[in-house]
Amino acid sequence: MAVKKLGVLGAGTMGTGIAQVGAQAGLKVVLVDIDQEFVDRAIAAMKKNWQKAVAKGKLGEEDAAKYANNVQAGSSLNDFKDCDLVIEAIIEDIDIKKKTFQELNQACSPHTVIATNTSGFSITEIAAASGRPDKVVGMHFFNPVPVMRLVEVIPGVETSEETTALALETCKIIGKTGIKAKESPGFIVNRILVPYLNDAATAYQEGVASAEEIDEAMKLGANMPIGPLALCDLVGIDVLLNVVEYFHKEFGDPKFRPSLALKQKVRASHLGIKTGKGFYDYSNK
Repeated sequence: MAVKKLGVLGAGTMGTGIAQVGAQAGLKVVLVDIDQEFVDRAIAAMKKNWQKAVAKGKLGEEDAAKYANNVQAGSSLNDFKDCDLVIEAIIEDIDIKKKTFQELNQACSPHTVIATNTSGFSITEIAAASGRPDKVVGMHFFNPVPVMRLVEVIPGVETSEETTALALETCKIIGKTGIKAKESPGFIVNRILVPYLNDAATAYQEGVASAEEIDEAMKLGANMPIGPLALCDLVGIDVLLNVVEYFHKEFGDPKFRPSLALKQKVRASHLGIKTGKGFYDYSNK
C-alpha cells in the first residue's frame, strides 16, 4: 500500500517540517494540533517558506500554490480517519504519547499505520498501548526536517514487515533516506550524540573551559559544524535532559548520568534558544 494521504499530529517545529515535505512530495496532508492557532501558524510558516523560494527563483508560483493546496488544517483526531499514515510529533513524554496512541487507534481507520517521531523512547511500549502494535513504527526525523535527509525507521517487537516497508517507502516518496534501526534507547544517532552533548555539559559544569571555548574546540579539533553546547541550546535543554534521564533509567549505566549543568539550566528555565537563554544568551539576537 502506498501512502497518498498523510496525517501529522503536532504543529510544532518537527510536525510543521514533516507536513511541509509531505506536501512538496504531492501527498495530501492533514495537520492537527490541540490548539487551532498552532496549526494556522504552521501553515502560514509553510506558505511563507514557499513564497521565499518563489522570490529567489527556486520555485514557480504554480508549484507554491499546489503545495499549499495539499495541506489541510484539521481540528481533531477524527480528521485522520481516512489517512494511510499518521505521524505523531508531539511532546517527548512517553506517557502522553501512549495515551495519544490509544486515542489515535480509536480515531483512525483499521488500515492506518501510525508512526511516532520519538527521538529515543521504546517503540514497543508505545505500540503496545495503541491497540494495533503491528501497525505502529518509529519514524525519527531530524531538525530542520526540510533540510536533513535522514529518517530513522524503527520497528517494535510486533511491528509487521508491511508496516516497516511502508515507512521506508514513504521516506523515499518525500525525498528522505530511511535507515532501519533496531529498537534501542536513542536508536542510532541519539545513542551516540546525546552522551556527547551530556559530556560537553559536564565539562562546562566542571569548569574545564567556557561554553565558547568548548564549542570552538570541538569545531576546530573535531571538525564539527556546530559546537555541542550551542547544539544543546538548539535542541532544547529540557528535551535533552529528558532523553539523558531516559537513557540512564533504561541502560542503568553511570556513563549516562545526567549532567548537573543540564538540570540547573532546566530548573532556571534556561532551555536554550526557545526561551532566549541556555548555555548562551539570545536575548539580544
